Amino acid sequence: MSVIVNDPSDLDKMRAACRDAAKVLDYLTPFVKPGVTTGELDRLTVEYITDVLNVKSATIGYAPPGYPPFPGAICTSINHQICHGIPGDKVLKNGDIINLDVTIIKDGWFGDTSRMYYVGEPSIQARRLTETTYECMWLGIQQVKPGKTLGDIGHAIQTHAHDQGFSVVREYCGHGIGQKFHQDPQVLHYGRPGTGEELKAGMIFTIEPMINAGRRDIRQLNDGWTIVTRDRSLSAQWEHSILVTPTGYEVLTISDEMPAPPAGVSLKT
Repeated sequence: MSVIVNDPSDLDKMRAACRDAAKVLDYLTPFVKPGVTTGELDRLTVEYITDVLNVKSATIGYAPPGYPPFPGAICTSINHQICHGIPGDKVLKNGDIINLDVTIIKDGWFGDTSRMYYVGEPSIQARRLTETTYECMWLGIQQVKPGKTLGDIGHAIQTHAHDQGFSVVREYCGHGIGQKFHQDPQVLHYGRPGTGEELKAGMIFTIEPMINAGRRDIRQLNDGWTIVTRDRSLSAQWEHSILVTPTGYEVLTISDEMPAPPAGVSLKT
């Protein structure tokens, strides 16, 4: 069963955690450029969340059943890496695209968000994939209001991705979040309208579509974490944490320098 959060004080704590997570991505933006290593981006993240935000990383040492402890404060997924890329010695080069995914803990609440970044000048395909994935996330967010279903979210995302000639990763999905990192519901990025759990005010979950330029098939690297496209095609992902409100939705992972929503789309309805 999905957790419902209606207490105003708890919601304010969740908002604060999500905003701090988004601030991390703002802070990292100027450092994402050719020549930097993913390990350096992780070092900067640890320094910022510890010394400036005074919050904790949710991912350092995170080890769900069957996984080794994750070593980083961010996931760094480059080009054909779909998600869960481990920061290390990899040097970013001109034309790369990278997803940075961060989750922090503030006052017992988890804030989770990710963004795509261009390293220098991306290819036309990389730019189109990244922009389409961003549109997919927002089309999913726009489905959120009481009475709608999880299938409505997934269908909106899947339809737009397929219309643009891209595929949707099915093995990984959005998730409920709050005082736990991962909880119900599972938010699939594909589906049929009117199916799945009905949305209710007070539900909080991530919408984080992973869209591939080629086929949707995946494989896991030997590090036990990094997921890549089997055909080595490019992959992109964006993520926001969303609160279902009595009238619609509220995007929680907001910050001063976050990419703006598409024209005509609100951060809160």
